Amino acid sequence: MSVIAILGAGPGMGRAIAKTFGAHGYRVALLSRNPDKQEPLVTELATHGIISAAFRVDARDRRSVASGLAAVQQRLGAIDVLEFSPADRRLPLSSATALTHEHVRVWIDLYVHGAVAAVNHVLPDMLARGSGTILFTTSAASVHPAPRLGAVGAAMAWLRNWAHALHAAAAPRGVQVGHVAIGAFRPGAASEAIAPLYWELHTQRHEIEKVVLLDVADWLPEQARPSGLAPTTKGV
Repeated sequence: MSVIAILGAGPGMGRAIAKTFGAHGYRVALLSRNPDKQEPLVTELATHGIISAAFRVDARDRRSVASGLAAVQQRLGAIDVLEFSPADRRLPLSSATALTHEHVRVWIDLYVHGAVAAVNHVLPDMLARGSGTILFTTSAASVHPAPRLGAVGAAMAWLRNWAHALHAAAAPRGVQVGHVAIGAFRPGAASEAIAPLYWELHTQRHEIEKVVLLDVADWLPEQARPSGLAPTTKGV
């Protein structure tokens, strides 16, 4: 049975991605700083016949990333898909005109060093097998710079750049790399609409990136939307 490891699992996109891949027979590893908080999701997924387990990982700690992913492999088996989407609302947001070394460092640790540690752990096995998928999630600030997100936007832009370069290097060897950039995201119904894009990047493999831009109307209940309205999605 195939395994997806969601590094940065939470009640929004993490939950939706877990359900999407789980519905296709994947075992799901939910990795976060507080795995105890994932137990309700483990229970929910079980009601849908999805095997899952929670693991502790702090994306800013390279040893934690390595040990957490090793625990996944030991318990669930080889990792076929890695989805990287850490978040930490405790970290400072700083504008492009007010950056400090510390502001930049904490976001680089999260989105750059964390991603490199995770990929370094799973990529060698994927290349050896000639199969596998690595998916990165950022906000749309990685594509469309936002002055108020000076430090985090720049770190996410680095991750996006690397995703494209990694795809160019790994795709000829059977490993898909993709990136999803989400604008104006809030947990809720939109997560369920966006999650299938991850499955498309994993299975169709001809695209590298999905950019999802949401406006106010996207958050209306379906019955209250104008006819045909859906989140704006494009590949870049």
